[in-house]
Amino acid sequence: MRNLSKVTALAILMSVSGAAITAPVLAAPDYAKIEERKKAKTKIMGERTGKKVIKAFDLYNEDKVDEAIVLLNEIDPSNDFDKATVNRYLGSMYAQKEKYVEAIKYTKLAAAPDVLNFADQEQTLKLLGDLLIGTQKYQEAKKAYYAWIDFTGDEDPKVYTRIAQANYELKQFKDVFEPADKAISLQKEPNKAPYQLKLGSYFELKNYPKMVEIGEEIVRVWPDDKKAWVSLGKYYLQTEDYKSGLATMEVAYKQGYFDAEVDYKILANFYSLNEIPFKAAATLEKAIKAEKVVRNKQNVSAVASNYHRSKNIELAAKYYEEAAKFDDDAELYRKAGSLLLQSENFNAAVIRLKKALDLGSDKKGTIYSDLAEAYYYQAKYKQAYAAIVKAMDDPRTRKFAKGWSTYIKDKAARNGVKI
Repeated sequence: MRNLSKVTALAILMSVSGAAITAPVLAAPDYAKIEERKKAKTKIMGERTGKKVIKAFDLYNEDKVDEAIVLLNEIDPSNDFDKATVNRYLGSMYAQKEKYVEAIKYTKLAAAPDVLNFADQEQTLKLLGDLLIGTQKYQEAKKAYYAWIDFTGDEDPKVYTRIAQANYELKQFKDVFEPADKAISLQKEPNKAPYQLKLGSYFELKNYPKMVEIGEEIVRVWPDDKKAWVSLGKYYLQTEDYKSGLATMEVAYKQGYFDAEVDYKILANFYSLNEIPFKAAATLEKAIKAEKVVRNKQNVSAVASNYHRSKNIELAAKYYEEAAKFDDDAELYRKAGSLLLQSENFNAAVIRLKKALDLGSDKKGTIYSDLAEAYYYQAKYKQAYAAIVKAMDDPRTRKFAKGWSTYIKDKAARNGVKI
């Protein structure tokens, strides 16, 4: 009997990314029975059924799959083996046509009596699992995969990965780890799928330290994986391990692994959390200029705030003002003016402080106090005195303003200015 070679194309069904269900407690496979099955005499179809199946294969190999299915459905096998064999081919062909309801039906019928030759029964059980998981029937899929393990005595990392996937999809997160670990231990070439399933499960269980461990393992196994490095950096935020997070994100940044705005922002955030505000500001500033990070109020404000914390007063003032312009933010204009006052840019400070007043700032006492100081150091004593008088109207600055008013008035008098 010729093999249905094209059906192996059904490997497309293997690309599932879901998971299965709670793992049943399995007895160890009966290896003596398995060996007996393997050595059993090969069964062949009866002549009448075999001839019709050959005709169906000829149609199939001519890409006349629909006609082949019709012919197979017309066969009335005389015994259980012939019936199971025909059902097996029908299941495979329906799967090829992506008619999965029918494919599952006939594949189940083929596997149920357990009369196929060993290799065919093994392939049928695995195909059934693939069809079920591919159609999101995770509970049934897992049963089919464990039936395959029990029948063959084999351990396949792909099968264990799919069992883990089914558990994940069914939100049986604690049951993901055992089959995922089994898959990892059996892999000849590392595959990320079981690692990712463990990672996702630890995240769902809020077990962030374990999530970090898996992230670190992924980086060790795939050191050139850009996303793995960046993701690991983000995981450290969950465990508040800011030093490790910064070290990881710095490596990713220097290697050119960043490809999203959030990556640059997280690096800047790590600098800030590690009390390195200048680098936080400079990193974000550079990314904005390179158009890697959007130039918006929030991001520009972050640059300003970190320059402010690092005592880069003029740069902080510049970016506070830039941020203020997005929506005429009175408070940001006030901050810009206050910092310009600190850097002794008195005239520039006056302009920003007056802008804050014009925009209706609710910190009038503070602004008028700063204005008084800016005018005072420009020897504009009348304007300074007028501003400090207005500062006395605010209970929060009244006491300070009273003391300053006397000082300004005396200074003006000594300089021949009458107030």
